[in-house]
Amino acid sequence: MIREVLAAIGAFSVRLLVAAVILAVTLWAAKRLSNFARRTLQRVPHHHHPGDTTLSDFLSGIVKWVVIAIGLVAVLQQVGVQTASVLAVLGAASLAVGLALQGTLSNVAAGVMILMLRPYRIGDRVELNGRSGKIKDLDLFHTTVTDYDGMTLVYPNGKVFGELIINVDTSGRRRIDLAFGVDYENDLDLALKLLLDCADADARVLKDPAPWSRVTSLGDNAVNVTLRCWTTPGDWQDVKCDLIKVVKERFEAEGLSFPFPQRVMIFGEAQGDAGASPSPLASPQSATSTDRPVGGHASTDRTGQA
Repeated sequence: MIREVLAAIGAFSVRLLVAAVILAVTLWAAKRLSNFARRTLQRVPHHHHPGDTTLSDFLSGIVKWVVIAIGLVAVLQQVGVQTASVLAVLGAASLAVGLALQGTLSNVAAGVMILMLRPYRIGDRVELNGRSGKIKDLDLFHTTVTDYDGMTLVYPNGKVFGELIINVDTSGRRRIDLAFGVDYENDLDLALKLLLDCADADARVLKDPAPWSRVTSLGDNAVNVTLRCWTTPGDWQDVKCDLIKVVKERFEAEGLSFPFPQRVMIFGEAQGDAGASPSPLASPQSATSTDRPVGGHASTDRTGQA
């Protein structure tokens, strides 16, 4: 009897020793394979952002836990545990957890796709769901954006990945269109030349594509001319505002005017009784209405009776 007990203890001790060796090898292999996966992913030139290791950390973590799970199954089998029932319980539990965390898991899946495809990176200027701002942070669950009002916007990745994403930094350049109205009597060739001179004088305006200026429409009170040029996304706002100021100053210095609608009402004397003094108020029949742009031709609409 004692001999059988000792034999059983000896056999179990051997199984425990083998299980311990399997566990040690599993942990060693999990660490080595995880580090190998991380280094490999960080070397992949796929729109990688310097210092951003979110995707590589996540995938290397998956490799680590998969290896550990396989090793634990081998350890349980070695000590005599029926792993089939354990795996069945774990499978049912995983299904329940997956259903409960369906929204969270969809965000994680979308986060993985965003990190792999890189529609935007940290620091990019984007428009998400109709709001514009700069990407502040990106992880597996959320995308954090700081808008131009200083507000922090946190988007679940599942909401972002399925919608339109506008990234203004991807091409490295952004277009500026500036429209100005000049008087009909002004020299249009001079106006177009001044627009190009203003763009060429700004070092932040790109030379390729080259700036151009055109007459784009004839308005009621002005001839509309447009300046189109390109700059980097980071300089877009400053260049746009500076060009508006410079163009106004150059136009005024060269004698070009910016007309605006102006209405002049001319009132005549009302027809009263014989011998009565003229009324200071005008009758509708004797009123004269003149619409004219400042610095431009007047267009007069007269109504009255002879």
